[in-house]
Amino acid sequence: MKNVAKTCIGLLFLFVIVPNVEGQEDVLKQLQEIAVVDQKVMMPMRDGIRLSTDIYRPKAPGKYPIIFSRTPYNFNSWGDGEQRTRTAQRAYEAVKRGYAYVVQNERGRYYSEGEWDILGTPLTDGYDAFSWMKDQPWSNGKIGTLGCSSTAEWQMAVAALDHPSHAAMVPQGFGAGVGRVGDYFEQGNWYRGGAEQMLFIAWLYGVEHDKFKPRIPEGATQEDLIRISRFYDLAPENPPVDMKEALAHLPIQDILKNINGKREIFDKMVRRTPNHEDWYKGGLYHDNMDFGVPSFWFASWYDVSISPNLALFNHVRSNAKNPEVRDNQYLVIAPTLHCAYTRATENTIVGERNVGDARLNYDEQIYDWFDLWLKDEKNNFKKNTPRVQYYTMGSNKWQASETWPPATAKLTTYYLNSEEGANSIFGDGILSTDEPAESESYDAFVYDPMNPVNSYGGNVCCTGNAVKGGSFDQRVMETRNDILVFTTEPLEEGTEVSGFIESTLYVSSDAKDTDFTIKLIDVYPDGRAYNLDETIQRARYREGYDKEVFMEKEKVYKIDLTPMSTSNYFEKGHRIRVEISSSNFPRFARNLNTGGKNYDEKDGVVAHNRVYHSKKYPSQIRLPMVR
Repeated sequence: MKNVAKTCIGLLFLFVIVPNVEGQEDVLKQLQEIAVVDQKVMMPMRDGIRLSTDIYRPKAPGKYPIIFSRTPYNFNSWGDGEQRTRTAQRAYEAVKRGYAYVVQNERGRYYSEGEWDILGTPLTDGYDAFSWMKDQPWSNGKIGTLGCSSTAEWQMAVAALDHPSHAAMVPQGFGAGVGRVGDYFEQGNWYRGGAEQMLFIAWLYGVEHDKFKPRIPEGATQEDLIRISRFYDLAPENPPVDMKEALAHLPIQDILKNINGKREIFDKMVRRTPNHEDWYKGGLYHDNMDFGVPSFWFASWYDVSISPNLALFNHVRSNAKNPEVRDNQYLVIAPTLHCAYTRATENTIVGERNVGDARLNYDEQIYDWFDLWLKDEKNNFKKNTPRVQYYTMGSNKWQASETWPPATAKLTTYYLNSEEGANSIFGDGILSTDEPAESESYDAFVYDPMNPVNSYGGNVCCTGNAVKGGSFDQRVMETRNDILVFTTEPLEEGTEVSGFIESTLYVSSDAKDTDFTIKLIDVYPDGRAYNLDETIQRARYREGYDKEVFMEKEKVYKIDLTPMSTSNYFEKGHRIRVEISSSNFPRFARNLNTGGKNYDEKDGVVAHNRVYHSKKYPSQIRLPMVR
């Protein structure tokens, strides 16, 4: 069983091919031949805190543009008495192309001073780092930021500060840096539709440093730091944890305590409501902020934050005050898991589904982008690079568009219906473009939070062994009576669905509060049912995330779920399916249905839930079909 700490660390370096032992020696030698290596530089911030920074720059005299990666992860060159080469490999690739490569730990992480908080607050640290780097005699004053996951997520809020040297950025898998954008009120992937996403609990177990961690004494010189970094990488050694079992513990607020985890940051976050004021004080980007940097965005269909990622791309294109910034936003959407772009192969398997040859020339495009903005090279990036490059599963091909969604995608409404009942795959749930009949009808199911629907595949990351992400045959789940299954007839012709997927449910419950989930599925002629995306809505937040409005027994409510996203070609003979339920655990925390705070409760209430489908209550899903 893998320790979560081991599975999370390294997201910064997913674009690096880690060489074999002989290759490790080669890259270190090659780097020394071309680069000035300046490690454990303690870069000062405005409040006197110093951040540990490694700098690699060309030996040849001159002024060079900078590629900057700022991260909470461990990039120390030594660990367990052995020299590591991941950072050296990335540095070598940059330096040989005429860049300085700078990697820095956020405050409070490893050799950096200060106290850590998620996204490295205060936000001014990023701005101060830019100012320090631009003033170095070897700098040409232009800086590009690069990284995946937590090495990307700080970039958006700093881009809102519009530092004059922050010339371009390449954020990849950046969802946890998005606080609020349009319909998405996730506060850095902590919430989805008002329900807690449990990935952060597992992630924090792996990465949070204890407040009593070892500290480097004040006054240590760079020479001292380089020497002792050979013996101490300051990384905690976390005992392995069965995260599937750990996340099942109640109350939620005691999960990390129950596994002896560090919990100073978690204890604060778990108590915040979706619109709590503290979400707006840190390093998250919110859509009332400007955006000042040309950006080359990377997202993936099976990432936890695919929809808010795409919404942010559209928001910047439409709302950045500077027209040059608006006009210089580009996007790649790959059919992979979180930060797994370069793991695509000739036969890319995501979960169980083969989505074909999903490879792309990432490094070439990224360096062309940086050459354009950091070196002022008049290259062919804009001529050769589509505004949006997206991979369509099913037809298994890269496609191009000037907008997202593609301009030819039009929403088509599919209504939910049944005659005897849609419970499980053995029911008669129908998904059809025909409007429902006049008569009132509904499907009912029982949601017991002590026996939730288990997450099976999906758009997830960072949950250790609790959830395996990707696309899996959902038939094993669809035998449950607390899952409503609605399926079209076999398609008479192939259909591409590319864009945001909207859904509206008319529901009731005998509980004060409960959740409703939805999942979109591609059903093959042989019955295999592969999940595409999923979402959830907590009923108390159906009227907005700034207030809680509880349900009254047997009263019908309209719920608009947070939009999903995909690009999938449903071949002729395939069927489109949606699943409706009230849990998807531990992808999302269970709603205990009491109307209480949820995070501090141990006992749940069984909810008897209904989903209505009639002319008066037309529950539906709206699919962006490309014509």
